[in-house]
Amino acid sequence: MNLDDQTHNRQAPPRRMRRLFARLGRSRDGTAAIEFGLLAFPFFLLIFATIEAFIAFAGEQLLENAVDTMSRQIRTGQITAGMGRPTDKTADQFRALFCGEISLMIKCVDKEDPADQKLYLDVREFATFAAIPNYIPKVSNDQFSDLDTTDFAYDPGGAKTINVVRAYYRWEVMTDLVRPFITNIRKDGEMPRDYLMVATAAFRNENYP
Repeated sequence: MNLDDQTHNRQAPPRRMRRLFARLGRSRDGTAAIEFGLLAFPFFLLIFATIEAFIAFAGEQLLENAVDTMSRQIRTGQITAGMGRPTDKTADQFRALFCGEISLMIKCVDKEDPADQKLYLDVREFATFAAIPNYIPKVSNDQFSDLDTTDFAYDPGGAKTINVVRAYYRWEVMTDLVRPFITNIRKDGEMPRDYLMVATAAFRNENYP
């Protein structure tokens, strides 16, 4: 073997390696799978977040409509309490009527397990509009603190009185990927899993007979 042949053989492996790497660089096999793998998580997170947010928004609108409907009946005297009238409703009866307004897409029953309660209603008379609380009552200042229902009651006033109807609903967020971003309430000792829906109406009753 002459010197030229030896030189050619020594140079051949580097050339073959360069050609191999060049082919690998031009190859697009598996690129789509890799790109999909990189984009799948944020893509599905966006999709599920959009669906959860849309459903929660629709549920909150339904809750607000129910509060408006029941408030109007209190304001006009169609629903009263403790006045000895046929229109008198107990707290349980009022809750049943309220559930009928939201049962289209929100789980609601007349009687709930206190350990897993979803709907909370607060219907009360106040001396002035300024006395009506303008905040969500919570047991602490923690971001995910639970509701403080200590003062919740069913005690609407009669004609010309100032009243408030407040409804709170624990909407369970079903998607694990989305839950950390939209939950805002939790029970003591539990991980956040619920989005708290809130609807409020403050009004003065009409001067009904």
